[in-house]
Amino acid sequence: MNLLTRFSLKNAAAIVLGSILLILGGIYAFTSLKVDLLPNVELPTLTVQAVYPGASPADVEERVIRELERSLKALSGLESLTSQSMESFAVVQMKYPVGTDMELASRQAEDAFKGLKLPEGVTPKVTRLNFSALPILNLAIFSKQSDSIEELIVQDIQPELEKISGVSSVAAGGLKESYIRIAVDPAQAKAYNLTLTQIQQKVQGLFLSFPAGSVVENDLVIPVRVEQRAAGIQELKRLALDVQTGFPPVPAEIALEDIAAVQPIEEASELVRYNDKSALALSISKKQDANTVQIADQAFAVLNKHRDRIDYTLAFDQSEGIKKSVESLQREGLYGALFASLAVLLFLRNLRATLIAVLSIPLSLLIASIVLNQMDITLNIMTLGGMAVAVGRVVDDSIVVIENIYRRMSQRKPGEDRTQITLDATKEIMGAITSSTLTTVVVFLPLGFVGGITGTFFKPFALTVVFALIASLLVAVTLVPILAKASFGRIRETEERESALQRGYAAMLTSALRHKWSVIAVSLAVLAGSLLLVPKLGFIFLPNEKQRIVAAGVQLPPASRLQKTNEISKEIEKMLREQPNVFEYVFTTIGGLDYRSGLKQENQAQYMMSVNRSADIEAIVKTLAVKMDAIVKKSSPEGSVTVQEMSSGGSMTGTSVEVRLFGSQPDQLGEAAKRMEDRLKQIPYLRSVQNNFREKQRQWTVRIDPGKAAAAGVDPQLVLGLVADRTKPVEIGTYKLEGKPQKLQATYTAGPANVAELEQMPLFGKKGPVLLRDVAAVEASDTVSAIQKLDGKPYAAVSAELTGNNISQATQEVKDAASAVPLPDGVTLGFGGGSDETEKTFKDLGVAIAAAIGLVYLVMLVTFGQARVPFIILSSLLFVPVGAAFGLYLTGEPLSVSAMIGLLMLVGIVVTNAIVLIDRVRQNRDSGLNIREALIEAGKTRLRPILMTAFATVCALIPLALTESEGSLISKGLAVVVIGGLVTSTLLTLVIVPVMYELFFHRQRRRELRNKRR
Repeated sequence: MNLLTRFSLKNAAAIVLGSILLILGGIYAFTSLKVDLLPNVELPTLTVQAVYPGASPADVEERVIRELERSLKALSGLESLTSQSMESFAVVQMKYPVGTDMELASRQAEDAFKGLKLPEGVTPKVTRLNFSALPILNLAIFSKQSDSIEELIVQDIQPELEKISGVSSVAAGGLKESYIRIAVDPAQAKAYNLTLTQIQQKVQGLFLSFPAGSVVENDLVIPVRVEQRAAGIQELKRLALDVQTGFPPVPAEIALEDIAAVQPIEEASELVRYNDKSALALSISKKQDANTVQIADQAFAVLNKHRDRIDYTLAFDQSEGIKKSVESLQREGLYGALFASLAVLLFLRNLRATLIAVLSIPLSLLIASIVLNQMDITLNIMTLGGMAVAVGRVVDDSIVVIENIYRRMSQRKPGEDRTQITLDATKEIMGAITSSTLTTVVVFLPLGFVGGITGTFFKPFALTVVFALIASLLVAVTLVPILAKASFGRIRETEERESALQRGYAAMLTSALRHKWSVIAVSLAVLAGSLLLVPKLGFIFLPNEKQRIVAAGVQLPPASRLQKTNEISKEIEKMLREQPNVFEYVFTTIGGLDYRSGLKQENQAQYMMSVNRSADIEAIVKTLAVKMDAIVKKSSPEGSVTVQEMSSGGSMTGTSVEVRLFGSQPDQLGEAAKRMEDRLKQIPYLRSVQNNFREKQRQWTVRIDPGKAAAAGVDPQLVLGLVADRTKPVEIGTYKLEGKPQKLQATYTAGPANVAELEQMPLFGKKGPVLLRDVAAVEASDTVSAIQKLDGKPYAAVSAELTGNNISQATQEVKDAASAVPLPDGVTLGFGGGSDETEKTFKDLGVAIAAAIGLVYLVMLVTFGQARVPFIILSSLLFVPVGAAFGLYLTGEPLSVSAMIGLLMLVGIVVTNAIVLIDRVRQNRDSGLNIREALIEAGKTRLRPILMTAFATVCALIPLALTESEGSLISKGLAVVVIGGLVTSTLLTLVIVPVMYELFFHRQRRRELRNKRR
């Protein structure tokens, strides 16, 4: 490092020019960074999906899930395998350790599908999950005129949005489906012995287009086609049907319109409303590495091109939140830089010295931006939080260097070379600033010990701080000496005088060294008192950054129709309208797509509500949950409601708890799940208690008696075909009618109203007509809507959201309550959910902090070469919890992961002051001073740089600690911990470290006293 300083002083012009180029390159790199809300983290999870149309959950489990589990469970590296069998749909979720090559894992999963014996037409699909998969924009679209805008949306706007670079998908909701329905009268169909399948075949025959051959004309080969087409609906209505009546059957001919109503239909399978006004919805998702803000801006440009026909309103805009987060963090970072500059100016009382010192702030951060850009790391709340936190620390090395050069220049004798003075002054503190910076850098290495998504999530934060610190060290030993030499050339020699602060500190330190054990006892008492506060702080994964948007959902029994869900939703929306001055808007979707399966969920309604700033959002959430539940229960006792405030923490907040019940008998699992649900609902700090085994649907099962069917000459396949014909619409195809392609569908005007009516269905066997009840029994039963398994074991899940700040304590109380619930024989208990991840993360961070202390010890051991000195320096860490705990307690912040990261940072920051002090003690002892004299002189000399660096760091973090704006998800708790811990540890370091030094070197101290008496 001395060589760097020497080289810089000899090549000052090159260093200054290089710094200017780095500033310009850093500005370009910073403005080129992709902007996103969260780091680009891919979840180590694969999801396998398969559609099996018409199959029951039991059929899906038996014929699809079992085959998939058999092939997937043998894959290497797999941690767990969860499966879910639903109506017509199978999903398998595969969880891997963090760091797994998910591209390779995806290919291995696809290879495992080869040779599977799955039902015809069932094709598994593998998808990967990441934070970017969620929509970045949700919009409500309205027509400015009375005409329909669906064609404009589908044919123009949606394709234009999909062409935007970085867009993954664009989904349109609320569109009406147009088709021609052939509604057959079941009584007429029965009279003429007609089925939907027969009508389907007859209609398809009306639309004929096939190549018939070719002819030769004038030496040219001309193809010949045979075509028949119906021009319009009237021609379709007159379609002749050959029928048979009576038994034995008598041939006859009728027109299609004689037994069916043929008419164009427009109906929506999904309903969208914005403040009670019908609308269409657009949802835009981006690719994993795309720029959210850029995509949103381009999407708005596309929409604005069609302003003559549409209006649109934002229901959710992630880019706006990102912009606010970026702006607030940049603003608070600039305030921090300003406060740090004022702190330096307050101590140095020299404008030029202050400007030189604070120059390291923008230069260090811009250099870090260059590295981040090269590593393709996005500008998000983690990287911006790292920059904002680093503002106070990157100036420390420059402060120490500039202060020492300034001090030495003020003592310069006439004729002394300024270059040599600058070089000697920098060299004098080179070891201290190098080791102190390295200790701060190495504390982030143990983040690798933090497993799960958390370690990956905080990686950009750690890298940002590390790059900025390394850059600050390089700036301090290269550019700062050059500027200091040029700026302090005219400083007059002044007699060094002790300030009142130094004299007071020296007196206090002398008294402390005379009463070492009393000082230690008082310090330990203060430490013990602060530790008593820790249980009162509460434990949470990440504090929720409030969005003032309430998300609610209604789920009716699985078989519920869209019309019923819509009726209940209208009552809920009416109730919401009656809340005075509460909501800015209410965005409602009914029967939307399930994001996993792509299937319509007619039994579900979702609400997104923006709450006025003046409203008490916690009270609103509680009130809405009660009122919505009452409305739903009145019409559908089995329905359920969820209400919660959206937060930037999202799934990372770790506030969910899940009780898992394992057993092989569905009835026992259902009983156990019901008991567990009832018990959890009694716990006041739980909300949105969900029981997946409660979701049941009515099912009719036609059980064919083989003997009776054979006796009547009825083929089982005939029974299947006729029952399907009677209970399910038939898709005929898409044909050109009225000048445009139209889909045709045949259905009965009414299906069987009850089991008895289905049993009366006639069958035509080889021995004559019989009724369905003659060959089969129709049973009605309630079955679960989904079958879940974990690693091949069936289980029921009862989940809930935890409220409050003490998630750890609440989780344990939930586990104790669940363990006390009596369970049926054969049912065992397990736990899961985000709260388990929270506990694991806290344990891992504890290990990381311990590892960081070990690494700091190694760095100091290399620096000082004595085993005792690092222990003395590390003693300053004992009092970090004092300020950290008091800071969290006074600000009402819980002990979260961000606060733990703050403690990890403090391990590196706090020892910096002790290193600067002990390094000076070592120099003094090498020059011949005894231990007491070396300690007092070092304390007086290093008092100002120690207070300056600590004060600058604290001032830089104050805006982050006080902010309530967007983007404070990570930085606020961290800033509070660093400020509190740094204040107390700095004040105690100035006393405790010298006391510990004398204790560790008590033999030498006694020897010096004996020699002095002689």
